[in-house]
Amino acid sequence: MTPLKISRAGLGAGALLAAAILAGGVLIGRATAPETEAPAAAGRKVLYWYDPMVPGQRFDKPGKSPYMDMALQPKYADEAGGGVRIDPARAQNLGVRLATVERGLLPGGVAATGVIAYSERDLAVVQAKAAGFVQRVYARAPGDVIAAGAPLADILVPEWAGAQAEFLAVRATGDAALTRAARQRLQLLGMPPSLVEQVERSGRVRNVVTVSTPAGGAIKTLGVRAGMTVAAGQTLAEVNGLSRVWLNAAVPEALASEVRPGQSATATLTAYPGEIFEGRVAALLPQADAASRTITARVELANPRGRLRPGMFANVQLAGTGQPALLAPSEAVIRTGRRSVVMVAGPGGGFQPAEVRTGREAGGRTEILQGLSEGEKVVASGQFLIDSEASLAGLRARPAQPAAAPHAGHAAPALLEGAGRIEALSPASVTLSHGAIPGVGWPAMTMAFRLADPALARGLKVGDRVRFAFDQQGGPTVRRMSLEGQP
Repeated sequence: MTPLKISRAGLGAGALLAAAILAGGVLIGRATAPETEAPAAAGRKVLYWYDPMVPGQRFDKPGKSPYMDMALQPKYADEAGGGVRIDPARAQNLGVRLATVERGLLPGGVAATGVIAYSERDLAVVQAKAAGFVQRVYARAPGDVIAAGAPLADILVPEWAGAQAEFLAVRATGDAALTRAARQRLQLLGMPPSLVEQVERSGRVRNVVTVSTPAGGAIKTLGVRAGMTVAAGQTLAEVNGLSRVWLNAAVPEALASEVRPGQSATATLTAYPGEIFEGRVAALLPQADAASRTITARVELANPRGRLRPGMFANVQLAGTGQPALLAPSEAVIRTGRRSVVMVAGPGGGFQPAEVRTGREAGGRTEILQGLSEGEKVVASGQFLIDSEASLAGLRARPAQPAAAPHAGHAAPALLEGAGRIEALSPASVTLSHGAIPGVGWPAMTMAFRLADPALARGLKVGDRVRFAFDQQGGPTVRRMSLEGQP
C-alpha cells in the first residue's frame, strides 16, 4: 500500500510543478510579447497608418490592426510622392525594362480573316432557246472546269424543222426580200446564226442543236440529262468564271468605319506560303453578321492561273493611313477590366502607378489618349511585380486627367503650319502629302486631317499645293488652308 501512496503523492507534486511552470510561462510570454504599435521614425511626418495586408484602409493613429494580429504601419510623407522605390540592382534582377512615351505614327489598316468565293459577276447562265428533247449529253458534272464553247448537250427542236424547210423553199425562189424575211424568222425562233448559216450552206434541214457554254469556268449547276424534255427558257447549266474571285473578309464591327470601297488589300493563304495576293475592296456589304458581329468586305482578287479556289481560307490586311498619336508599348498597359494602368518611372528608382485612357492599338504600340505626357518613362517588363508592391503599399494610381476644353479666359491652342500637296479631298477631310513639321517632330509623310469648316475646301482640288495651319485638339484638324503663294 505504501508504494501506491508514494506514486499518487508524486503525481500530485508533478501536477503542481507543471501548473507553476505554465503560469510562469504565461507571465513570461506576456512580458515578452511584441508591441502592438509600430513606432514612427523621429523627424519624419506620418501621413496615415495602414495594415499592409489591407492597404486600402487608412487610419489616423497607430495601434493594432482590426483585421490581422499585427501593428499598423506608418506611411511617411516623403514616401508618398516617390511611389514604390526599388534598388536599381534589384530592379535589374527582376528584369525591369523601361520605355519612353513618344509621339509617332500609329500604323493604320485592319487585319481580318476571309474565305475565297466565286465572283458572281462572272456567272453565265445556259438556257434552252426553244422547247425540245435531249438526244445526247456530254460527259459533264458540277464542279468541272471547262473552256468557253464546250458542248453540254444535243437537243432536238421539232419546231425548227418546219421553219427551216420554209426558209429553203423561199430561198429557192430567188426573191432576196422574202429570203431576208425568212432568215430573220429563223433567228427570232432562237436559232443561233451559225446554225442558220449551216442550213443555208448545206440546203438541208438541221433541227438538232448543240448547246455549248458561252464562257469558260467551273460548272456550278447542271440540269440537263439524256432523254429529258426541255422548255423554252429553261436553265440547263450555270458556269462561273475563275479569272477573278471574291475574298469575303470578316471585318470586326468596331473597325467598319476604317474600311471603304477602293481600299487596297493583301491576302496570304496557307496553301501558298510566302506569297502575297493583292486586290482592292470592291464593296462593303450593308448587312452585319449578328452572330460574329462582323461586316463583310468584298475584295476582288485576280486569278489568272485558277490557283485561288472557292472555300480557301485567307488572312487579309486592309491598308490604311498612319495617324500621329502619343504611343506607349502595349505590353506596358495593365488592364484590370475596370481601368488601364501603367507604372511610371520616377527619379531615384521610384515607380508611380498612373491610370490611362487608351485608344487604338497596332504594331505592338497603344495610343494614349489621357494620363501620360510625351517623354515620360514607363515600365514595359516586370510591371506586374511593381504593381503588386504598389497595391500592398496602398498607393493610389495617378488619375487620368481629361484634356481641358477651351473656354473663355483660356488661350486658344497654338496652330502649327506646314505645306504639302492635296492627295484626296472631301467636305469633311483632306489627305495631304506634306513636308517635315518640326513643331511636333513629324517627318515628311502622307496623312489625313479633319477640316474645321467645309468651306476650307472650296476652290481647291486634288493635286493643288497648299499651305495649311492645324491644331491637335481631338486629332489633327486644319483651321486654315490656301494655295501656295496666296495669303
